[in-house]
Amino acid sequence: MPSEAFPSFRYCPVCGSMAFEAQDFKSRRCHDCGFEMFQNAAAAVVGVVMNPQGQLLVARRSRQPAIHTLDLPGGFVDKGEDLEQALTRELKEETGLILSPRQWLFSIPNIYRYSGLDVYTVDNFFLCQASGNVTLHPNDDVADLFWLPWKELRPDDFGLASIAQGVRRLQRTHAGLWPPTP
Repeated sequence: MPSEAFPSFRYCPVCGSMAFEAQDFKSRRCHDCGFEMFQNAAAAVVGVVMNPQGQLLVARRSRQPAIHTLDLPGGFVDKGEDLEQALTRELKEETGLILSPRQWLFSIPNIYRYSGLDVYTVDNFFLCQASGNVTLHPNDDVADLFWLPWKELRPDDFGLASIAQGVRRLQRTHAGLWPPTP
């Protein structure tokens, strides 16, 4: 856990004062105008998309962080969205698939390094079921999409720590449950 919130933020975003100081590990406060800023976790969603053959939909990242490594489709929740809406949108944007989450599985806290800042997230993993006849269209931050047999999953091939941790957890806690029944 970091020792202070927003370590690179030195000026108050409201009044511009240099008296913008860390209160604790999760907030900074401006001693001139009183503004307090909290470093809360952003919500993110991850699709555990399975096909009837028991294969997992895997993406290859086209951008940093973790460019060229494996990933699962998903992303950040936009303001005004619930988790399910966000995952449905992200799946369509990244894969071309129009799927709805079937079941929330678990969540994992994560630190996502972006533009030189640590973005704290809570990654929510959802089970989704794809039909056997789908056409995949990699888009957005996805270079490639493919189906990977469950027994060929290697968590260390996934470049984002929370996704690798999630794949390990799926292997450990859901062994023998794949493919899920429709």
